[in-house]
Amino acid sequence: MKKKFEIGRIFRILSGLLVLTIFTSQCFSQSPAKSTNENSARQYGELLSGLLQFVQSNYVDEVDPAVLYRGALKGMMESLGDPYTVYLDQSSYRSLSDTTEGTFGGVGLSISKPFESTPDKPAYIEVASPIEDTPGYKAGILAGDLIISVEGIDTSTITMDEVLDKLRGKVGEDVHIVIRRGKNMEFPVTLTRAVIEVPVVKYGMIGSIGYMRLIEFTPNTVTRVQEALDSFKKNKATGLIIDLRNNPGGLITSVSDIANKFIDSGVIVSTKSRLAFENQEFKASKMKTTWGSSTPIVVLINKGSASASEILSGALKDYKLAYLVGQRTYGKGSVQQVLPLSSTDGIKLTMARYYTPSDVNIDKIGIPPDREILFPVLSEEGEKQSLELIKSNEIETYVENHPNMSEKQIAEYANVLKAKYPDIDSASLRKLVRNQNNRLKGAMLYDLDYDVQLNEALKILEKEDFYKLVKKTKTLKQLQDEAILEDSSKDGNSSKDDKKGKKK
Repeated sequence: MKKKFEIGRIFRILSGLLVLTIFTSQCFSQSPAKSTNENSARQYGELLSGLLQFVQSNYVDEVDPAVLYRGALKGMMESLGDPYTVYLDQSSYRSLSDTTEGTFGGVGLSISKPFESTPDKPAYIEVASPIEDTPGYKAGILAGDLIISVEGIDTSTITMDEVLDKLRGKVGEDVHIVIRRGKNMEFPVTLTRAVIEVPVVKYGMIGSIGYMRLIEFTPNTVTRVQEALDSFKKNKATGLIIDLRNNPGGLITSVSDIANKFIDSGVIVSTKSRLAFENQEFKASKMKTTWGSSTPIVVLINKGSASASEILSGALKDYKLAYLVGQRTYGKGSVQQVLPLSSTDGIKLTMARYYTPSDVNIDKIGIPPDREILFPVLSEEGEKQSLELIKSNEIETYVENHPNMSEKQIAEYANVLKAKYPDIDSASLRKLVRNQNNRLKGAMLYDLDYDVQLNEALKILEKEDFYKLVKKTKTLKQLQDEAILEDSSKDGNSSKDDKKGKKK
């Protein structure tokens, strides 16, 4: 009996494999004339469908078809090697919808995850930017920090969806993460989930200069920017600072409408794709321009400025309407569409690449500032001391016992810390104390004591010849052409050296 049973089972499995093999051979035995991409796509689709049915019928345990469906889609998106093209399962799709609507429950961190993980470079979660006045921001987490574990789980070993599931959840509950900053600093942080409301614009006057920080590009950003510009005009601003630091981007329609407030004619941004309907030009209209070119503009950028914020800074640079200060931007020059597959899941797919007015794509390159200004970098000993200070919780304890400290008191306590931690610069110590002092008050609009990039922007607008500076700047196309010429020159010299070596 047992032998008959085994023979019957083997026969059924072999029959299934035979059907699958025949099916496969039929799929790919087409004549060369029919071996087009269209035919290949249909054939592979039929093969996947047959394999799905075979696995579901023959796998040792009963399989939920949804598991196979999600696995196939996730693998399909990952095979493209594009970190921005992803399958959105129920949690991440809901997360994206919540963010678009403006409120969600979480810790307030914009994050990304590398596509590949290797022993030399594990795919830890990277903080693109903290959202202001959220648990992540108040805890002092910075753009560029790595989240190496969440709830005790190594983030390089789990997917972005799994990380999001752990960071998001019931409001009021704690999330335990470990942060890596720089090369050696690692420290635990406990974040209490809160209802996150995404702000889009903050603004105010710094003396006679209008200061406007754009946090994200949403449908609401356009209206808020105009409110800020109207306020600056009312206060007779003599210059404008647009702060795009740590702005992760947003809607291309939003950023093009905002750029149009400064640019009165020409292409603001163009998108290029192999699909004709994705090839678009977003052009400026003089009727929509609300800020005259007679008022100088400085734009602040850093490595957290990505996507739509690069579109705005690139357009203003190419038209020589603004002077860029800070650090090279992130370099995200592609456009994604979110395509729903059902009411609970979908895909985010890269459909095109965008180009600045001078016809340059900055993907993986970024936009360089016209004047690079960097914050002080801690030495190795400074990193160790910072780690020691963070773990000690002494700033939190001191501020708790001395609430509502004045600037004089903040400076005095920072000097006490300086004696104990000499390798941390004084401005950074004052900022740490000030941030802790202001935790319950909300984020400051600006911090002139610490912010060297903002101070440089003010100096340019108040003390330097802005128009002379801008006239000397180069468009992104000119910079790209110079870089190509320099590379070809290096290659040419290298070839000559090789030939000389061979003659010898």
